[in-house]
Amino acid sequence: MEKIQLEIMGISFSQSQSGAYALILGETNGNRRLPVIIGGNEAQAIAIEIERIKPSRPLTHDLFKSTAEAFGITLEEIIINRFTEGVFYAKLVLFDGSIRKEIDSRTSDAVALAVRFHCPMYTYENIMVAAGVVLDEDDALSPPPKKKVEEEKESPYDSYSLKELQELLANAIENEDYETASTLRDLLKKRKL
Repeated sequence: MEKIQLEIMGISFSQSQSGAYALILGETNGNRRLPVIIGGNEAQAIAIEIERIKPSRPLTHDLFKSTAEAFGITLEEIIINRFTEGVFYAKLVLFDGSIRKEIDSRTSDAVALAVRFHCPMYTYENIMVAAGVVLDEDDALSPPPKKKVEEEKESPYDSYSLKELQELLANAIENEDYETASTLRDLLKKRKL
């Protein structure tokens, strides 16, 4: 079966499940999207690496990567290889220099590892047909609704100075509050522009 390469298009709150997130994967050379519903912790594990936030202690996926590298194992690719009853299944393709192994994985864990190993993500045509959505050209030109809402909202940190924001950011990372850390980092970036 021919593989379709995917890239992360974004993570947003799920509109269909309370407390969950939608990980949006898009085909690299196309307009189809694969929305994968994941939990809050899984979304955080992916977002931390994408946004290059350095936690004070290694998270589980970081530990996996360090252990694999210590034994000369690389993650070559991940493949979302099955979609059954609304659930995506994935596999990790690992290689130690002589043996290539495929290991079953939750899709969210596979993606969290893929962003850490900087390896490609794939799926198959039958999965894109079964669970993918097509993005209209008009949709591509307009910003996603979540981002628009974020920009219009007032931040509780608007009255803080740059120095105070930097201290809050350091404290949030130290306390492993990565959601707040991400918000503060974005606010600092905006202010420095």
